[in-house]
Amino acid sequence: MNSRNIYEIDLDQNQANFAHLTPLSFIERCSSVYPKKVSLIHGDKTYTWAETYKRCCLLASALLKIGIGKGDTVAFMGANTPETFEGHFGVPMSGAVLNALNVRLDAKAIAFILEHAEAKVLFTDREYSETIKAVLELLPNDILVIDIDDPSFSGGELLGSQNYEDFIGQGDDSYSCFQIDDEWQAISLNYTSGTTGDPKGVVFHHRGAYLNAISNNMCWDMTAHPVYLWTLPMFHCNGWCFPWGLAAAAGTSVCLRHVRDAAIFESMKEHGVTHFCGAPVVLNTIVNADESLKVGLAKGIKAMTAGAAPPAAVIASMENMGFEVTHVYGLTETYGPCVVCAPQDDWADLSIDDRAELLARQGVRAPLQDELMVADPQTLEPVPKDGKTMGEIFMRGNLVMKGYLKNPKTTQESFEGGWFHSGDLAVWYEDGYTQIKDRSKDIIISGGENISSLEVESVLFKHPKILEAAVVASTDEKWGEVPCAFVSLKSGQEMGVDELIAYCREELAGFKIPKKVVFGPIEKTSTGKVQKYLLREKAEQVGYAVKK
Repeated sequence: MNSRNIYEIDLDQNQANFAHLTPLSFIERCSSVYPKKVSLIHGDKTYTWAETYKRCCLLASALLKIGIGKGDTVAFMGANTPETFEGHFGVPMSGAVLNALNVRLDAKAIAFILEHAEAKVLFTDREYSETIKAVLELLPNDILVIDIDDPSFSGGELLGSQNYEDFIGQGDDSYSCFQIDDEWQAISLNYTSGTTGDPKGVVFHHRGAYLNAISNNMCWDMTAHPVYLWTLPMFHCNGWCFPWGLAAAAGTSVCLRHVRDAAIFESMKEHGVTHFCGAPVVLNTIVNADESLKVGLAKGIKAMTAGAAPPAAVIASMENMGFEVTHVYGLTETYGPCVVCAPQDDWADLSIDDRAELLARQGVRAPLQDELMVADPQTLEPVPKDGKTMGEIFMRGNLVMKGYLKNPKTTQESFEGGWFHSGDLAVWYEDGYTQIKDRSKDIIISGGENISSLEVESVLFKHPKILEAAVVASTDEKWGEVPCAFVSLKSGQEMGVDELIAYCREELAGFKIPKKVVFGPIEKTSTGKVQKYLLREKAEQVGYAVKK
């Protein structure tokens, strides 16, 4: 047998037949094919794609002129404004790495991130000047600070040596760039929430950013010229890669500095919004908004939700309002969404409530996610697809991070066995769809029985008086752990412990009923996730609501 591979002879990779994948190519194409299409709307200010591309090139060349280049970190403490959007292209155009900061973190956490990332430049919106002023006092080394002086916010103060507009004005008008020499090159750096220690820096590469942007567009039918409302923070997993995806689809971004119900509905109506993303708390805000705000809203607006398992009741309420909800799942380490609850044709015949139960599952791998499984955390043996046996969700492929910055031990542990370990516990159904039951640290083990906090929360969310609910484990001498429920009521509603427990007795097995109950606001992270580590601490101080 001839051992020669004839397809490798004189068929070499070259400049004519191969290019490294980068989302920078999206904006270059968009500006040349659709130069007059609207790229960004911010208040009464509108930009075209030609203008946005030019501004990104000016930002890149201005950074190069001050010595910023490949491997340098450029941080943005920015709101959902055109400047932050431009940073997603202009910074990597220079070869540098974008670090979009979580604007709701405290000064100590941000100072840690900037120092750990060795950030050379910090662009900061004046809205966050109080925090950044404290950050600068904590940093051991100087950093170039450039103000984002956005007219939509009049408070705060300017801290930098110059403002954003003046800085990009120093750029080269003739500069253009969309190609790179290595798709494995880092494009952005995103930090995890750090609820159990210092934040971990998750490194994205150009290839993954390109592929996940396309994957998101594909699984959401976000094709030509969508109008996208920025209810999702651009700092969260780079806005789930949607700045890049919108450039691929030549879409329009409607910027929203503050996520408020009135502003959401006003923007949707005024600009003909077709798509928006957000954690379940955003959907809850929409569902529970004043009815007067909902008048005149178009049907068929597509909502993508993730960040926490959305209760089926919330999905059903959104669908009853005329929204089309897509539930996705992912982590910072997977560029945001990499799993989608893709609807099957026969789901359309179900009632809204029954369909919502299916849509509340995490789903199947997204179009460009290579592999996904639910398996035993120790042996990595896939669990049976019986909808009952619990295992950990594992992923591998192009939509997994490069690793954690300066943290080889944790990187190696997260990739052990050739799979990325998510830490999320789930079951696998016969149809291949996954459903998360809990984070590994959030499962409640009471008297040897496993209790899914998400299951109890889902039941609580269905009560018409309850706005939000979170359930955590509380230590107990007899049972080891018991469920403690934190409950926030809808405006104008009243409920006592007895009423809540009586409701739970109708819906849950006895051992799953919360033994402790707390009414009041529920602490969340800046991305809408419930801060369960704080609730667990509080639960230890709470008295019993029912007999042990």
